[in-house]
Amino acid sequence: EYEKSLDILGERNSYSKTDPDATFMRLKEDAMNNGQTKPAYNLQIATENQYWTNFALYHNPTDTLTFKPFLDKYKKRHGKQSKCVTADSGYGSEENYEYIEMEEMVGYVKYNWFHKEQHKPFKEDAFNQANFHYNKDEDYYVCPMGQHMNPCGQRQTKSDSSYASVISLYRAQRCEGCPLGGLCKKAKGNRTIYVNHKLNAYKKEAFLLLTSEEGMKHRSQRPIEPEAAFGQMKADMHYKRFRHFGKDKVYMDIGLFGIGFNLKKYLGIKR
Repeated sequence: EYEKSLDILGERNSYSKTDPDATFMRLKEDAMNNGQTKPAYNLQIATENQYWTNFALYHNPTDTLTFKPFLDKYKKRHGKQSKCVTADSGYGSEENYEYIEMEEMVGYVKYNWFHKEQHKPFKEDAFNQANFHYNKDEDYYVCPMGQHMNPCGQRQTKSDSSYASVISLYRAQRCEGCPLGGLCKKAKGNRTIYVNHKLNAYKKEAFLLLTSEEGMKHRSQRPIEPEAAFGQMKADMHYKRFRHFGKDKVYMDIGLFGIGFNLKKYLGIKR
């Protein structure tokens, strides 16, 4: 029985007895506001002028890991890759930015802290490593006291998809007795910062795209594209639950709904 359960579980961390293909996830609609998990599928859709152009179901609750397989599916379905992609910060990762680059797409994809780093308190926080001056030629950072933080090693981390990232470590040499030490760090010893240079380069490129005139246009379109489609789906058409059990049947369920959604829009049918 235990081995059977492990076989059903696969790479997931949970499954439902009533629908073994479903995974327990925290949903946005949490009536009790207690973070209760429920068996669900992570539905991803792509839209163009609010028409569905692609859809897929995933077991993992986080959006980051769905980005590559979803766009691969789009490419397979349409015979070509999308020229550009717009997505929120849930999809912004080193692996996904690299994928955008490899596929030669224009990616208007936000990253964590995109909005926060533009606020005055963030910009004026001298102790935030994001605001430390970096000398690229000589490879060192400068702390708030003006001390050089030199490289002291590298680490390799792996994401849930086994994507490897290289993290560079930089350490100050003389933090003891520094008058700013209490504000700069909490740990004992000299301050060490961890930097992903490759991701930082992708973020810089993403920032320029997102804050450009074209980027602002794409960002303003996102709330009236997939978000609007989801809103119509749930609020107007009252489609909040799948009517079947099992991934194959659920896939058929949402596929037929997507066809109906596009036909309804094409014919201009109002509820």
